[in-house]
Amino acid sequence: MGNFTELDMYLFGQATHYDIYKKMGAHLTTVKRKHGVMFDVWAPAAKRVWVFGTFNNWDETSHEMERLEPTERGIYELFVPGVKQGDMYKYIIETADGKLLYKADPFANQAELRPGTASVVADIDHFKWTDASWMKERAKKDVFKEPMAILEVHPGSWMRHPDREDEGFYTYREFAESIIRYVKEMGYTHVELMGISEYPYDGSWGYQVTGYYAPTSRYGSPEDFAYLVDQLHKNGIGVILDWVPAHFPRDAHGLANFDGTCLYEYADPRMGEHPDWGTKIFDYGKNEVKNFLIGSALMWVENYHVDGLRVDAVASMLYLDYGKQDGQWLANKYGENKNLEAIEFFRHINTLITGRNKGAIMVAEESTAWPMVTGKAEDGGLNFSMKWNMGWMHDFLDYMKLDPYFRKDNHYKMTFAMSYNESEKYILVLSHDEVVHLKCSMINKMPGLEGDKFANLRLAYTYFMMHPGKKLLFMGQDFAQLREWSEERELDWYLLAERPHQQIHDYMKELLHMYHKYPAMYELDHEWGGFEWINADDTERSIYSFIRKSSDGKQCLICVLNFTPVARPDYRVGVPQAGGYKLVLNSDEVRFGGTGAEIPRRFRAKKGEWDGQPYSIGYPLPPFGAAVFSFDYKEEKQEKVKKK
Repeated sequence: MGNFTELDMYLFGQATHYDIYKKMGAHLTTVKRKHGVMFDVWAPAAKRVWVFGTFNNWDETSHEMERLEPTERGIYELFVPGVKQGDMYKYIIETADGKLLYKADPFANQAELRPGTASVVADIDHFKWTDASWMKERAKKDVFKEPMAILEVHPGSWMRHPDREDEGFYTYREFAESIIRYVKEMGYTHVELMGISEYPYDGSWGYQVTGYYAPTSRYGSPEDFAYLVDQLHKNGIGVILDWVPAHFPRDAHGLANFDGTCLYEYADPRMGEHPDWGTKIFDYGKNEVKNFLIGSALMWVENYHVDGLRVDAVASMLYLDYGKQDGQWLANKYGENKNLEAIEFFRHINTLITGRNKGAIMVAEESTAWPMVTGKAEDGGLNFSMKWNMGWMHDFLDYMKLDPYFRKDNHYKMTFAMSYNESEKYILVLSHDEVVHLKCSMINKMPGLEGDKFANLRLAYTYFMMHPGKKLLFMGQDFAQLREWSEERELDWYLLAERPHQQIHDYMKELLHMYHKYPAMYELDHEWGGFEWINADDTERSIYSFIRKSSDGKQCLICVLNFTPVARPDYRVGVPQAGGYKLVLNSDEVRFGGTGAEIPRRFRAKKGEWDGQPYSIGYPLPPFGAAVFSFDYKEEKQEKVKKK
């Protein structure tokens, strides 16, 4: 009996072979006491298929593969004794019209370092995991009620070795040491890694994938990548991967026209091509293609212990006319622009991943008003765990870039997101896409001269961290990287030797440590019970004030934000209850780069209606000032005991 059985074929044809990555591709095994590798590839339109590589000195015709029964399934298989881990290989596919195609293995677990395009035999079944405690705890937690502050990272441009002839990339193991130290010091809870699935072109940042089952060889081996995940987990840090099921590149060695036909892509170019991106679109109506993608997702989550996948370009999958002009797309059977097959695919994969892997999440990068992206599948939703809040991001950045004089005319941009906050489970994102292609870095989006820029950025980050929603910030923005991000160089770490950059770095660290300390900042992100406007309508002064509340109702934080350079020495804000309030964050402190004006730390609430609240406190609000006050029942109780 061969490796790929009739049952395997049936499940593959139903899109329910959830261990497909253990069957397809190249796997070390023993047959009749001979050690070697079993090769399996799907190529139904092929006339003949050969496998060749370093094991046979790249002899193209010495190892022809057998087409398994039933032949219509199109599975080719061959066991080759003597093939070892690390051997390179490719498939030669003879098409129906006699052409020869030289293809990498779609299911390969490792790839040759680019610009080479061969696949590599790898063993991904014997990693020595030491993160059992993390995995056990993850399964117990309600991710929606936990803090989630994600640092988005592109490993190849995080740090580099200077003066090396190659790109100087850190290996997965070197990167592990560096990123763990940084994340623990700052207080992020997760890292989101860009560009891990193998891809040929550095400039795509990993968003044009050719190896859906292989960690990129730029930074090391599959075992090295597993070590990175394992070490992050041992240090209490979650791992999210960017995952790109929306499209794939046309590279000759890749998935496009794989067996001489449109095997992985839709056959009609109006369905199967993205005109703007020059890429191919997966055929979500074909079960084997869906199974290919589902198997990839399951491998990352189950075999590499990844805690979640951020699914790229979801909108491009949902809408048949995404990025297309009239005549470039086909309507569905109802005459609409919804891709019904992609919708079914999302419901299938999201339910499967989160159902089989407790605590794992699926995150949608979805930029439209598509309803119920995070709604339950049985209710008509797509069943994603969370969704990037692109609307909030655009409004927020548009507002922050304005000259403060004009902010009063755009006041609603900073309040609008709360009108729809409960409609989805959101992550607030300030991602790599916002600091490239002439969009400016975060610090250079801010108006004014240097001092005002840094004050505005402190104010912006306070609003970001205090607003409902989980958080994501791209690397370098927490120390006010001046230049736009480029994949061709490391971050400008030398800036941390300059006082303003170190101060903003310290401020972001302060915010992140506050985030862990106060459950009011994260427990009720997706419920109105966790948020209350104090004054959302102070348009003329461009001041916003609101309350964040804990789930037990015993802790609240009052946040006040002044988006103009005008000091308000007699500012008064309404508060919900009598007692003592403590200033727990003041963006104007000298250690953060502020003026350092003397401001008391404790305030007693004054009875009397203010801002619709029954009490108020007075506070000298600095220019571009952010202030956060805490009221804690325990603290108030201790105060009363002391007085007695």
